[in-house]
Amino acid sequence: MLDYDVKYLKFKTYLNTYCPHCNKSFNVKEREHDHLMFKGVFKGQDMVLKLSPYLDVFEVESSVEVNTGEILDDLLCPGCKQSLVDTDTTCGECGSAVAKITISAYSKLLPFFICLKHGCEWHGLTKADERTIKLKIPRQEMPEQDQRLRGHNFLEVPYGLTTELTQLEAGRCLQCTNPKCVNGCPVNVDIPEFIRQIRAEDYVQAAKVIKQHNILPAVCGRVCPQEEQCEAHCVLGIKDNPVAIGNLERFVADWAMKTDSIKVPVIHKKLNKKVAVIGSGPGGITVAGDLLQLGYTVTVFEALHEPGGVLVYGIPEFRLPKSIVHSEIDYLRKLGCKIELNTVIGTAITIDELINEYDAVYIGVGAGLPVFMNIEGENLCNIFSSNEYLTRINLMKAYRFPEYDTPKPEGSHVVVVGGGNVAMDSARNALRCGSSEVTIVYRRSRKELPAREEEVRHAMEEGIKFKLLTNPVRFIGNDISWVKGVECVSMELGEPDADGRRKPVPIKDSNFVIDTDMVIIAIGTGPSPLIFNTTPNLARNRWGYIEVNPETMETSIPGVYAGGDIVTGSATVISAMGAGRIAANAIHKKLSGE
Repeated sequence: MLDYDVKYLKFKTYLNTYCPHCNKSFNVKEREHDHLMFKGVFKGQDMVLKLSPYLDVFEVESSVEVNTGEILDDLLCPGCKQSLVDTDTTCGECGSAVAKITISAYSKLLPFFICLKHGCEWHGLTKADERTIKLKIPRQEMPEQDQRLRGHNFLEVPYGLTTELTQLEAGRCLQCTNPKCVNGCPVNVDIPEFIRQIRAEDYVQAAKVIKQHNILPAVCGRVCPQEEQCEAHCVLGIKDNPVAIGNLERFVADWAMKTDSIKVPVIHKKLNKKVAVIGSGPGGITVAGDLLQLGYTVTVFEALHEPGGVLVYGIPEFRLPKSIVHSEIDYLRKLGCKIELNTVIGTAITIDELINEYDAVYIGVGAGLPVFMNIEGENLCNIFSSNEYLTRINLMKAYRFPEYDTPKPEGSHVVVVGGGNVAMDSARNALRCGSSEVTIVYRRSRKELPAREEEVRHAMEEGIKFKLLTNPVRFIGNDISWVKGVECVSMELGEPDADGRRKPVPIKDSNFVIDTDMVIIAIGTGPSPLIFNTTPNLARNRWGYIEVNPETMETSIPGVYAGGDIVTGSATVISAMGAGRIAANAIHKKLSGE
């Protein structure tokens, strides 16, 4: 009995087989058993071979004993007696002769090759022929909460892929030999490999593959803009929708979390070096996790009363459940990380003091200073920065008032100024907090909206209004200084700006007023001055962000590194993690000499 493992056939089905010469079928039915019948020649002896019709099993029964490594002289059609050996094709693994038969697959007749060497596992379709019968499976989207219900709760909107949907989606991956998707990932996750493990239904191994490069897979699977990064480089996306890499990452991370199947690695090598990390956001967590596993002693300093940075104070519960963040932070603590909360670097402790106590310092404080429009009436009551508004709702749990002590800001007709993800988060939060009408005001068109397409779609489905090509020029207050209206001007798109985006230009005499009783400004953030006030020798660029060497993330102060929004301005979770990884590698190289 010979066992063959089909590498190239990706489906299980009963296959009809035919002689390429006489077109007669090799399929034979005897009593209750189906098999394929061939004539063979081995060391000059005639032989009979019975093969299973299920080519994914391909069991072979021979009337003459053949030992592993021996090669049949010939394989013949029992009908026309002609040889099936294909002289133009050889085994892709051992170079031996192969027999060519014809199979029917999805209403197509294709050549199928069988290696004549006993024990060789190469047989099946060529890659080119496999692609011609590969079922075109559409991109599998995640099930979601009904849009009529989700606007009234803070439960996560997408439910995640089921196991069945995950297998279908993983099957769409082409397993490219030159995977461009990896180049699109800021932390270089081995995407084809973790998808390969999904296809093998080994979700634990898939999680381990991801965790080698990404310490926050459950977070990144939810909030990273994969459509601009890994999925934007997916080869399948040239002619079809790209593989849903982010959704697959989320499935694997959630599976590992629910089954508790990823154990904290034992760190055998301990180095006598200490590193201070300022900020417990995604960049700081990445630096800490990488260095802890290399044997360093790491202390993370967090200004707020909970670790997680923007993951806990900025991103809403319905997009990123805080239980996910707490689980990832708990993993970091189990690695041995010490986290000092309620510690503001720049006031309680200075950078210079940290330099004296630690061998290296990483600054990952983000860009938390609100940016305002500096227009008339901006200091009226019930006008919030998105930073304050989201921090109240998320970190201080205002959405669960009175269970928690922070009351939620209230407004019946809410206007959100801005078009990014933070604007979408603010608007969708306001809706869930009881506002009867929420309007997003953005000065460019729908095409230029910087928010993720998924977030815009969700906002629209939930009934949030979009007032595009519109820009506020002043806020109007009532007689007790509470906002009651926003005077806006209509815009049109002119010439592209320095970033290639068409510059919005006001239309003369197009002013109008939107009635409102609460406004949220979500037009961006800047660098906080706290660290710079006590560290004036820390070089900054013309926008006020920290200057670094992009190859090491080292600042103008030796031994002090920085990354994330405090270097780039407002960006993504995964880009901050990418900067953290570069810094961790540079710190290790400098401190260890490796």
